Amino acid sequence: MPDTSVIENEDALASDFDETGEEERPLTFAELGVPGPLVRVLAADGKKTAFPIQADTLPDSLAGRDVLGRGRTGSGKTLAFSIPLVARLGEVDADDYENMSQFRHEVEQVRKGHAEERRADDFLPHPRGLVLAPTRELANQINDVLMPLAQIYGMTTTTVYGGVRYARQIRDLRAGADIVVACPGRLEDLLEQHALTLEKVEVAVIDEADEMADMGFLPPVKRLLGQVSFDAQIMLFSATLDHGVDEVVNTFLTDPKVHSVDSATAAVDEMTHHVFETTQGDRHELVRTLASGKGRRILFTRTKFQTQKLAKDLTKNGIPAAELHGNLSQNQRDRNLAAFESGDVNVMVATDVAARGIDVSGVELVVQVEPPEDPKSFLHRSGRTARAGHSGDVVTIVLPNQRRRTRRMLHEAGLKIKPIEVTHDSPEVLELVGEPAEPRFGWTLEQSQPAGNPRRRKNGKGGNGSAEGGERSGRSNRSGGRNKDRGKDKGGKPFKSERRNRDGHGIQEERVGHDERGQRSEPKRNRAERRAAKFEGRDNREYEAREQRWEHPEIQEERREQREAKRNDKRREKYARLHEQQRAEAAAQRESDDRRHRSDDRSGQRGKDDGKQFSKKQGAPAKKQRKAEARNERRRDDGRRSNHNGRPDRDERPQGGKRIHRKPIRVIQDERGEDAKRHDRRMEAKYGNHDDSARRGGHGERHDKHAGERQGRSYRRHANIRKAPFRTR
Repeated sequence: MPDTSVIENEDALASDFDETGEEERPLTFAELGVPGPLVRVLAADGKKTAFPIQADTLPDSLAGRDVLGRGRTGSGKTLAFSIPLVARLGEVDADDYENMSQFRHEVEQVRKGHAEERRADDFLPHPRGLVLAPTRELANQINDVLMPLAQIYGMTTTTVYGGVRYARQIRDLRAGADIVVACPGRLEDLLEQHALTLEKVEVAVIDEADEMADMGFLPPVKRLLGQVSFDAQIMLFSATLDHGVDEVVNTFLTDPKVHSVDSATAAVDEMTHHVFETTQGDRHELVRTLASGKGRRILFTRTKFQTQKLAKDLTKNGIPAAELHGNLSQNQRDRNLAAFESGDVNVMVATDVAARGIDVSGVELVVQVEPPEDPKSFLHRSGRTARAGHSGDVVTIVLPNQRRRTRRMLHEAGLKIKPIEVTHDSPEVLELVGEPAEPRFGWTLEQSQPAGNPRRRKNGKGGNGSAEGGERSGRSNRSGGRNKDRGKDKGGKPFKSERRNRDGHGIQEERVGHDERGQRSEPKRNRAERRAAKFEGRDNREYEAREQRWEHPEIQEERREQREAKRNDKRREKYARLHEQQRAEAAAQRESDDRRHRSDDRSGQRGKDDGKQFSKKQGAPAKKQRKAEARNERRRDDGRRSNHNGRPDRDERPQGGKRIHRKPIRVIQDERGEDAKRHDRRMEAKYGNHDDSARRGGHGERHDKHAGERQGRSYRRHANIRKAPFRTR
């Protein structure tokens, strides 16, 4: 009786052969037509066989045809367009030479010719290869893949994105950049400054086109592709063709060859999804438990504040964690990512900034502390694990109030996962964590990664991976380079900070002696790191309060109303004091005027009495004269009473002209304060006489200064108090 197990094994082996009897195996890069020098570089990096998307696209892309590649994240798209990009731009054909030494010699001659061209005064950088990426992290990842391939052919690469000084990027471009990996926004800025031209681009690549569409980068992408040469080869890679990506394909790609390996919503076979439902009180402890394992894991949050807070909490509890979000500078991003890639930390806490462009091998677990808003972000977050054929787990933590929204999102992503109610010590959680790592208290990033840009130390030249740059850097370091005279003034003397101090000992000598005692001097830190060290250990209450107000807008509205009420109260108090002061000044002015009038009356009476006494001394008029004066006075009084309404006789009227009705002149005294008078003078000088509202066409309140007199009351003009309007909501 034949063994059934052997028969089953034979059937299984037979199924691995196709109809021609050959075994289905992945193709090697040499079989796909990749040049020999590139095959050697890939083999040295452990890459010998091609992924499905690479095997499908390489024959067409190496032939110079426009390619449209569709595939999920982590499928190997970067290498799929990097190989044909370098192979088509290489000016030396490896098949024409018998060995690698002859090939390298010819490459060196070509490189020297390009260096001689760059020395010209009117040289304008003109890259021959262009790669457009949506984020900085993805641009750096692409550059890391391209750099060793380009070095074989003597070509240089550089990155162009925001957050870096323009002068540094312009310097790298003028040093010779054959391939530029750029974000669209900063590349347009450099083109406007005439720092480079795209007229000689022979191969252009657009990576993650769907992400560019979501971020609003398609308009600048169209403008950039319009400046590229008409006969240039264009390769576009995207997970989907929505949001205007199809318009870019129809406009700029000529008869493209479409290669679709996986759909955008396809799940990876090696990826296992888990949905853990927990309570708000136990969620923090659950996150700490999931982060305590030995393997690499990435924890995704929704906001920058949550990322900072979670990373700080994990580090405080003995779990070193690096953070990655949009508030970090590019150097800080590179340092944190370098610490995670090197294994100094096993936990990376990040926002959706790390959902794309983070290609770190060996990520065992992805924990979504906060579920994303859309299924596309969910798939990109999950794509940080189970890459390049490795297995991985994805955990989504859900609160009771997030259950319905998470279920709908998973359904749109094509996943059917049943939530499990767990706590931090549930068997499902402990099995997923595995063996916990040894706690490390007191860890800081400065202990693992020195200050500065780790990419400049890694590549030898900032963003430029040329061998020439590395050689120049090495020679410069050995000989002191252009920094050998640093610390000296124009006369060759040391600066004051480097001269001898009062004790007669030089600062440089003390520094050298300090290093000789075995204590290495601390490297120089940038401004952001110095500021962070200054406030280390303090509670950043202002920042936390600002983030809390951002998350809760009603708090911000309440604070705004309180500030406005406080400001209005201060204004009321101010103008109340001003009003009281002006009233006091008006009362004091009236009292002084009354005293002056009474003094004038008394002085007049005294003058009359003095006149009588003086006339008596000088001699009084005669009795006959006094009678005559009294008689004339009576006649004048009788004449006035006899006239109608007190009008003078016709003979007493002025001869000729118009009849004039004269009103008795009444002196109105301004009793206001000096501030009110000064304000009226300024307004009258600027706008004219504002009292005459009818002449200006105004509709203000009518002021009749004689109205009180006609009603039998004495007129008294009060001080004009200026009041400011108050803000109300």
